Amino acid sequence: MKLDREIKEQILKAQRNEITEHIVYDKLANVTKDLHNSKILRHISRDEKEHHDIWKKYSGEEVDSSTFNVWKYYLIARLFGLTFGIKLMERGEQGAQINYAQIAKKVPVAKKIEQEENSHEKQLIGMIDEERLRYIGSIVLGLNDALVELTGALAGFALAFQNTSLVAVMGLITGIAASLSMGASEYLSAKSEGGEKDPAKSALYTGGAYVITVSFLIAPFLLLSNIFMALGITLLNAVIVIFIFTFYISVAKDLDFKRRFAEMVLISMGVAALTFVIGLLINIYFGISV
Repeated sequence: MKLDREIKEQILKAQRNEITEHIVYDKLANVTKDLHNSKILRHISRDEKEHHDIWKKYSGEEVDSSTFNVWKYYLIARLFGLTFGIKLMERGEQGAQINYAQIAKKVPVAKKIEQEENSHEKQLIGMIDEERLRYIGSIVLGLNDALVELTGALAGFALAFQNTSLVAVMGLITGIAASLSMGASEYLSAKSEGGEKDPAKSALYTGGAYVITVSFLIAPFLLLSNIFMALGITLLNAVIVIFIFTFYISVAKDLDFKRRFAEMVLISMGVAALTFVIGLLINIYFGISV
């Protein structure tokens, strides 16, 4: 079959994507200890290889995998979890601008491959069982509470006392106490529900997320002497934390990133602004000066 240059380029691009993803899935399957997850990864790897072989019949050419993408997605999946790494890779494939409809005009099997990519693989990826995603609710609880509560508290402390060292100490004490409280509450909640989640792990994920967020938020007050600069960087840090975590969740859980990000930023900054005003009023009313 004679193919015009544009369609052949599309096929070669699809062929390169398939062999690259085949290698990524195969490498991940080899290092995944969970037999259930490993079996799914091998299944998808075989599918990708079959797709590559189909494209090869039409292109009549050998293509090399993208070594950079192989290691990029392999390392991302190892560091941030299988589901996140795989779905990020699949998003990259969607952004590769492969026009299956155009290819299907000359190669009808392209439609079948596209359907398998969109449904079968998504179904298989959804079957992957990861501990960090089972406890994502606990992580969200600790992170969201720390962002809303501590961002607001630090803003209030900053205006009330206007001393970075004092604000840092008070923020640290407040954060540690709150993280222990949140962890204990999550432990009791998970235990009373009697579900699949381990109460101790739920508490650890909640408390851990809270402590990490607290550390990131109070760092500017430990490093800077200008109270307003420290507060400004803390608010920026809060937005960065929200961005990173919201992006992670949106990819891993197939959720709308923009809406969730905007909602969380508005809540956190709104609480910070309100407590900032409260701190100012307290400072004026009580005349506190440290």
